Amino acid sequence: MPQFTEQFDVVVVGAGHAGCEAAMAASRMDLKTALYTLNVDLIAQMSCNPAVGGIAKGHLVREVDALGGIMGEVTDAVGIQFRLLNTSRGPAVWSPRAQCDKQAYRLKMREVLESQPNLKIKQAEVADLIIEERIQPSAVSPQPNDCHTDRDAFASEGPGRDAAPFEPPSGSNNGARGELPYSASPRIVRGIRLRDGRTVGAFAVIITTGTFLNGLIHCGEQQYPAGCSGEPNAVLLGEALKNLGLRGCRLKTGTPPRLDGRTIDWSRFQIQPGDPDPTPFSFRTKRVAHHDSQVPCYIAWTTPETQRIIRENVHRSPMYSGQIKSIGPRYCPSIEDKIVKFPDKTTHQLFLEPEGLNTHEIYVNGMSTSLPVEVQLEILKSVPGLETAEMLRPGYAIEYDSIDPTELERTLETKKIAGLFLAGQINGTSGYEEAACQGLMAGINAALKVKKEPPLVLDRTEAYTAILIDDLISKGTNEPYRMFTSRAEFRLHLRIDNADRRLTPHGRRVGLISDAAWADFQAKQQRLEALKQLLERTKLTPTMIEKVSATTHSTDCHPEVPIFGAEGSGRDTAPFESLCDTKNEARGEHPYPANGQPMATGLSSALGQSLAQLLKRPEITVEHLVPALRELDPGFFDREEIRQHGSAAALPSVIRNELKSVETEIKYEGYLLQQQRAIERMKKAEQRTIPAWFDYRSVSGLSREMQEKLVKVRPRTLAQASNIPGVTPAAVSLVNVYIEIQGKRREQAAVL
Repeated sequence: MPQFTEQFDVVVVGAGHAGCEAAMAASRMDLKTALYTLNVDLIAQMSCNPAVGGIAKGHLVREVDALGGIMGEVTDAVGIQFRLLNTSRGPAVWSPRAQCDKQAYRLKMREVLESQPNLKIKQAEVADLIIEERIQPSAVSPQPNDCHTDRDAFASEGPGRDAAPFEPPSGSNNGARGELPYSASPRIVRGIRLRDGRTVGAFAVIITTGTFLNGLIHCGEQQYPAGCSGEPNAVLLGEALKNLGLRGCRLKTGTPPRLDGRTIDWSRFQIQPGDPDPTPFSFRTKRVAHHDSQVPCYIAWTTPETQRIIRENVHRSPMYSGQIKSIGPRYCPSIEDKIVKFPDKTTHQLFLEPEGLNTHEIYVNGMSTSLPVEVQLEILKSVPGLETAEMLRPGYAIEYDSIDPTELERTLETKKIAGLFLAGQINGTSGYEEAACQGLMAGINAALKVKKEPPLVLDRTEAYTAILIDDLISKGTNEPYRMFTSRAEFRLHLRIDNADRRLTPHGRRVGLISDAAWADFQAKQQRLEALKQLLERTKLTPTMIEKVSATTHSTDCHPEVPIFGAEGSGRDTAPFESLCDTKNEARGEHPYPANGQPMATGLSSALGQSLAQLLKRPEITVEHLVPALRELDPGFFDREEIRQHGSAAALPSVIRNELKSVETEIKYEGYLLQQQRAIERMKKAEQRTIPAWFDYRSVSGLSREMQEKLVKVRPRTLAQASNIPGVTPAAVSLVNVYIEIQGKRREQAAVL
């Protein structure tokens, strides 16, 4: 063991959104943790839009919070506008979004980190990793890079903690059903080396460097090295990772110009306010900090003149001049990409969003560009209302190194180097939210490994976080990966309202949920179950019919509400389509009658039925039953936290959201049961594991291409193998047969 300047259990490199979650998780799990960053003043810097959440991204933040992460709580503390998106559609795709105060976010995050015991924040550049060759691969192993050759290799090096039982806790998805998906490579990380020569020992290292690895900024013909605007890149660590043999690729992202809000003619734009009673991100937040002081955003449009300017100058864009060769995010295209790829569309929507309460800086959402500065100015002046706007910062594109995520286990540990975990944009993802959920999972699993406990491996049927990780390690990515609800096979089960029910028990088990938070969670689940039972046993009476009829006749269908547009198309405003349409109820659409008025005259036929049965009618919503429920269960509506905040809302968000959660479970019960049966069938396929010793190259009938893909990914199960692009069902069947054949050969060899 080399001599180190300092020794920690876990070291996290990079203090972006992934690094903050990883460091907090490890330190909350009672491990001595260090967080290294190039600049402590820029912890959790929102280099792009200071916004959290959005379509599917809001689901990820909710899951981070349910597991015990901090992004949701910090957002609730500094958010300056909150909106629940996609409410014109079904509850499966409702997603929260918040515009944050950029400066306040990083200050609040730093405050949270600095107040955490066991966590030390360090400002220094990490130049290299300290790697030790532990053992040589077994001579009888058919795979020289077998990631399961010695499962206890790392655990024996832990900081004196006793080994935990091998089987995962009862009822959990931890482990690979009998196998720990930790890397047991002959190489193991021992620590990090700083640029100034100091060495820091660690039992696990988590790399979360974002866009800083060999980052290169492009603005027109100009290019210069940087991690993001005004910050140095990380060249030494980038080269060190390449030298370790980790496959890499080059990706690109970008950002739009920022404007001085004092020079904008705000009267020319459509206003976009926040929700009157915001839904918090965190299940532990009772009321967001800026509940009564939200700021508006504004909607703008480009013009045919904008299109002309871009077309005449597109050859000067690094994306089209050949200066940039890497691939950018498909679902967040630059403005020049929009003009080139959609030539028939003469106008494009923009959003003018404030960067904070104490600044005039405005973010031009939808105008990401790397065109020269003088062209950017021309483009801005072609937008009505921005003719006199002054640009504070130009837009730019940035290229950076990432690691092929198929190099990772499901725990986000590298297969080739035990104890080395990667999280965030280094794994090929985009966005703060995708980074945060990876950072949390990497922090949890690094801590569990150091403590010699089974890992936390979520199933893709129980979390978007698991879908993201499974997609990355099974399929890899050649462009920045963005989460969408459409990536989920069973998205009606993966809603924002039940993220705590799905994941908080996991967070509690690993030690990230406090006693108070756990008590609140249990109380909420009991409250929801009691309400559901009340609805199921209470019969509809003539008096209730009168009350329901009164509420239904007073329910109006709003003609138009600004919402986000379809996934992948950026933010948009759309009519309140399908809010009054029941044809898509099977897909989870919002169940309102076609004319906006419920069929109250038909309620008499429901006399004697339960309220739950009544709620299954598409024209009836839980809001219609509130007058009756107030009498049946007054305690549900009269709570201390609501009285403390003095909410003036007729139905405060905390109560409304719980009511809608119960409504969803009842109204879509048939579809949920149908999906549950499909989930069980999928899990049966997951139970067929592929042993770590399995030799794909000896499978007769597998093409060389199939062999290479399977050896590269090393899937744990047949189900994971079937998700690998290019691996056919026939190939999976062959693998299934040869598992038995190779197993018998190994048994015979062992006897001899």
